[in-house]
Amino acid sequence: MTNITVAKGDGIGPEIMDACLAILKAAGAKLKIDEIDVGEKVYLSGNTSGIAKSSWDTIRRNKVFLKAPITTPQGGGYKSLNVTTRKSLGLFANVRPCRSYFPFIDTKHPVMDMVIVRENEEDLYAGIEHQQTHEVVQCLKLVSRPGTEKIIRYAFEYAKQYGRKKVSCFSKDNIMKQTDGLFHSVFKEIGAEYPNLEQEHWIIDIGAARIADTPEIFDVVVTGNLYGDILSDITAQIAGSVGLCGSVNLGAECAMFEAIHGSAPDIAGQGIANPSGLLQGAILMLNHIGQSKVATDIQNAWLCVIENGIHTGDIYKEGNSKQKVNTAEFSQAVIDHLGQMPTVLKPVEYSVGQIYIPPYQRKEEAPKELVGVDLFVDWKGESPDELGEMLSKLNNEAMSLSMITNRGVKVWPDGFDETFCTDHWRCRYKTAEGSTITNKHIVDLMARSEEQGVDVIKTENLYYFDGKQAFSMGQGQ
Repeated sequence: MTNITVAKGDGIGPEIMDACLAILKAAGAKLKIDEIDVGEKVYLSGNTSGIAKSSWDTIRRNKVFLKAPITTPQGGGYKSLNVTTRKSLGLFANVRPCRSYFPFIDTKHPVMDMVIVRENEEDLYAGIEHQQTHEVVQCLKLVSRPGTEKIIRYAFEYAKQYGRKKVSCFSKDNIMKQTDGLFHSVFKEIGAEYPNLEQEHWIIDIGAARIADTPEIFDVVVTGNLYGDILSDITAQIAGSVGLCGSVNLGAECAMFEAIHGSAPDIAGQGIANPSGLLQGAILMLNHIGQSKVATDIQNAWLCVIENGIHTGDIYKEGNSKQKVNTAEFSQAVIDHLGQMPTVLKPVEYSVGQIYIPPYQRKEEAPKELVGVDLFVDWKGESPDELGEMLSKLNNEAMSLSMITNRGVKVWPDGFDETFCTDHWRCRYKTAEGSTITNKHIVDLMARSEEQGVDVIKTENLYYFDGKQAFSMGQGQ
């Protein structure tokens, strides 16, 4: 018997959770369920996190969380509970298997069977945003070596243990050379430890286009948080429906299992929702906790139902489908097919269980040299030359103004009149050749800026690590 935490969620959540739990019970899953409330009604009760402390305690005690979709109220600054749960519990890997069920579910891609392994804790989903000027807001993209190593190693281990042949890395390191560049370089570094697996790298834009066009060429795809969120929905949709896919969010201690779709409040209470996505999440859960035989039985029964054309309205199509059913009827059909095997679709047999990733080992620190600072300035003028003349007066023997950019484009010195500028300016001060500086020099520069009435809204120190430049150039520099 395994203790699990269950949240029925919002919208269609209670309906599809009840349907899934009925199937799990009929299949003989050995579960002791602790139910908690999360989501919209908890938010609206005055709890801005959407979850009570006692519910956190239950999740952390049981380590396994089966969650139906929830609704985050619009407005009011509410943070996504999904993101909060993933980050708070260290659920670093979001794994979304996706395959087509042709010819029984309509798709333009009858041969596809791929897995998106998405980094789950950082990237732009850190949600660190600031309005810095009247015209410009920023969102910080944070990519760490520990986070990157963990997700990429997990992807390779997943491919190895599930008999997959290829791992594809998606990034945009031709533009984001520091953040996405780290992701790509770690992929190559860890990939060298898995010589029996085919490996490739795709720039995210053309890679996404190829997934939409020829998904059959992919097997396991590993990528960052935002890219993975987008790609996994694209993949599910072109396979037949977002409503058919489940996912697992895995950490060293805890795991959360869910459908990839939302709470669909427009059809809530009508009893017509497809429980398949949440059921797929529950099947992944059963395999994770060692009840692989039950997981196998349920998945093969579900495949039989799909083969026999017993479909909910979202996937029902004349010619492919034979019977349109509601949520409860679909659940009962899966129960009725327990013990049966599909004849056209490939049967499954779960056996792998949990995949172990060793704890991150911190690397020896490379020499770090401070070589300058970027001052970000709120300035309402229009002439970069005027700003450059003003800020050059802050030069001293330690640092001098070397460049001004606006939205990343170099506008001083030698900028173009055609470049449109906002009120947000990055002003780069660099050391003279052979000079060294400390944070005290930057503090002094800030003090002189204040004396001159310069509105500095943030700073970023410029470093060399191990003798290599560790900051971006300006576009056009």
